[in-house]
Amino acid sequence: MKLTLHEIARIVGATNNWSELADTEVHHIEFDSRKVKEGDIFLPLKGTRDGHTFIETAFAQGAIATFSEKDIQAPHLRVKDCLTAFQRLAQYYLEKMAVEVVAVTGSNGKTTTKDMIHAVLSEKYKTYKTQGNYNNEIGMPYTVLHMPDDTEKIVLEMGMDRLGDIDFLSEMAKPKIAIVTLIGESHLEFFGTRDKIAEGKLGIKAGLRPDGELIVPADKIINKYLPADTKITRFGPDEDIFVTQLIEHKDKLSFTTNFLNREITIPVPGKFNATNAMLAAYVGTLFDIEEDKIAYALSSVALTRNRTEWKKASNGADILSDVYNANPTAMKLILETFQAIPKNEGGRKFAVLADMLELGEQAPELHGDIAQSLDFSVMDHVYLHGELMKNLLVELPQDRVSYFTDLTELAENIKEILRPQDQLLLKGSNSMKLGTIVEELQK
Repeated sequence: MKLTLHEIARIVGATNNWSELADTEVHHIEFDSRKVKEGDIFLPLKGTRDGHTFIETAFAQGAIATFSEKDIQAPHLRVKDCLTAFQRLAQYYLEKMAVEVVAVTGSNGKTTTKDMIHAVLSEKYKTYKTQGNYNNEIGMPYTVLHMPDDTEKIVLEMGMDRLGDIDFLSEMAKPKIAIVTLIGESHLEFFGTRDKIAEGKLGIKAGLRPDGELIVPADKIINKYLPADTKITRFGPDEDIFVTQLIEHKDKLSFTTNFLNREITIPVPGKFNATNAMLAAYVGTLFDIEEDKIAYALSSVALTRNRTEWKKASNGADILSDVYNANPTAMKLILETFQAIPKNEGGRKFAVLADMLELGEQAPELHGDIAQSLDFSVMDHVYLHGELMKNLLVELPQDRVSYFTDLTELAENIKEILRPQDQLLLKGSNSMKLGTIVEELQK
């Protein structure tokens, strides 16, 4: 990190006599005292415990200084609020390093799209991206302040828990390109309606640079939130950019677009991933990356773990694991993909579906509606887990569905019935722990 202690002090407006401290080059900023190394500065944040209680540990680990909201004996930068100082520093660092930002948000697909854009831009530029799910008011500045010194482009994922979150992150990042992948039902419990979710997601326009571009879906629900003085590109059938000639395979898909002159193949299933890849390809064209390089990057893209991923059970059965998160749109899309894939010779198709959380008052109805996406001319049996999935249970033919309260019992049942030629889909919110079933089947 190309910052010195005195430079940091000036930017955050430290109020103590910091000029007496040596103007040392700072390596990293860490808010977890256990991660502090020689040459780092410590950031004590207030969470379940006050980070100020770990300042001594941070110095023992090699910290050269710490932020602090009170005067202490150790070398420190006194600030009114540590998190605000952290965020101000990240905004300054992006501007100092002249790094162009691509910002991505959406109810579904934002992490996959981020990964794909990173892969494409890396063909020409030194590119960094949000690591894991560091996409909030703490994670995003952490990402910025940990990017390599030679970074030219950075792809920042932006998440939200409440109205205004995305606006704040966008103002901090000042993106050149801002993308909304989808307006779905995530966080209905907190926002109440899709309209409010749309309003929150379109906050990504708040910090968009005057010469920037906003890329959004052809969903009428966002129309009233679109800015009048911004270049807007919409995607979807017959819009500015769209997917054509999509061909789905078990573990990959191929497609063309209305703006590229060649076919794209990506090593992941699900036609929704064609849209994600198309967005990455389009961003590539905005940054003058050759079509062959775009295609190559997408053909070998490595996605963040626990997204849609084919795995093998220990007996050879195919497992389609999609257990990181879930909402009705995502569940319907993965069911559509799974049912469209031909069965293995002599094999059967099973699905394990678990609760979709944070859907608020509409949760029972939205779970029951999943019945419309299940085709029992293709699907042999469906296994349900979770209190909310009882609403789907009553909508399905009782001889083709089983309900389990206990996750261990469900896993044992799947182990008993699964044959080597079968295919199994698992989909549910992360906290429903379907990943443990995947692990059990792989043992």
